[in-house]
This record gives sequence, structure tokens and C-alpha cells, in this order.
Amino acid sequence: MTGPPNTEEHSSTEEQLRAALDGLAGTVRAAPDAYTKVSGEWRRRERRRRIALIALVVLVFAAADIIGLWALNQYRSRPHIVYNEPARTPTP
Repeated sequence: MTGPPNTEEHSSTEEQLRAALDGLAGTVRAAPDAYTKVSGEWRRRERRRRIALIALVVLVFAAADIIGLWALNQYRSRPHIVYNEPARTPTP
């Protein structure tokens, strides 16, 4: 079983890590137009996603209309006959 972490060791490690990350961050240079490129790409993706969603909604709506019209056209104008024989009444 180990005891509680040594706070001096912990802060020393944190300081070393912070110094290393600060040094690394100092060497990174962003491209001047990076934000513009990423923003444009994001807008294109968002536009493409919305267009795909609209196309899907139109397709589903059109399919439902076509199926509904087909079903209505299958209906005949004469009444449907369920029983061909007249109803029989039970005799006592």
C-alpha cells in the first residue's frame, strides 16, 4: 500500500511539465489564414449537411405522397362486397 503523494514531488513534476509545454507552445506558429480556412470548411460541411437533410425530407414526403396516391387509385368506385349471399336469419 502506498501513502499519500509527496506534495513537493508533485509540484516539481507540475512545474517541469508546465515548462516543457510552455516551451513547446512557444515554437508553434499558426498559419495567418488558418481561422479563415477552418471556418470556410465548417460552413461547407454545415451547408452540405443541411442540403442532405432537406433532400431526405423531400424524398420521404414524395414517397409518402406517391404511396398515398397509389392507394387512392386502387379504390374502386363501386362498393365492396363482403358477402355475396343475403344475410340469413336463424329459424326457430
